[in-house]
Amino acid sequence: MQHVYELDHPLAAHHLSILRDSVTPSAQFRIQVRLLSMLLAVKATEDLDLEPVAVTTPLTRMEGKKLTGTTAIVPILRAGLGLVEPVLELLPDAQVWHLGMYRDEATAMPVEYYSKLPTINPAKVGFVLDPMLATGGSVRAAVAALKRWGVPDVRVLSVIAAREGIERFHAEHPDVRVYVAAVDEELNPHKFIVPGLGDAGDRMFNTLPWNA
Repeated sequence: MQHVYELDHPLAAHHLSILRDSVTPSAQFRIQVRLLSMLLAVKATEDLDLEPVAVTTPLTRMEGKKLTGTTAIVPILRAGLGLVEPVLELLPDAQVWHLGMYRDEATAMPVEYYSKLPTINPAKVGFVLDPMLATGGSVRAAVAALKRWGVPDVRVLSVIAAREGIERFHAEHPDVRVYVAAVDEELNPHKFIVPGLGDAGDRMFNTLPWNA
């Protein structure tokens, strides 16, 4: 699949297996999301623009490099919040904006309930964060919002994606790169990724139905 970058790394495979396991508790689940998010962020930022900068080491002067241009991190609430901190550690000067969406269980379509994107001064690169790309509806809507803002380079970071969801997403946004830890083959009749990892938001924030 064009513009899809799947992690091929032993650490990704190891941490993803723990994440998928149904007995992994919420506290450990959050740790696994954090670790995988950092691996995704390293991959997704490997071609960011740099400019030279003078550096004085304890021994001499040299020419180093620093990032140039503005970046924005845009998590889709609520599950996308779990990916923010590790990405922000790598990009501490990035702007952080939020989009709130939930899936209508009857239609499987995204419903936007909150948006905190500005109308001016778009970032040069925008990273949409959502741990699951299932049908792709929420991510499609979020990317469209960043494009309306005027962001010229939008990238998506998801822990797991369904092949069907990626295809639907790229039918609407063929230019956007998607970075994932794994691409699963199918969606079940309820539009959950299989084999997947269940509901990422519920597992992350310990709000599983049997805990209610």
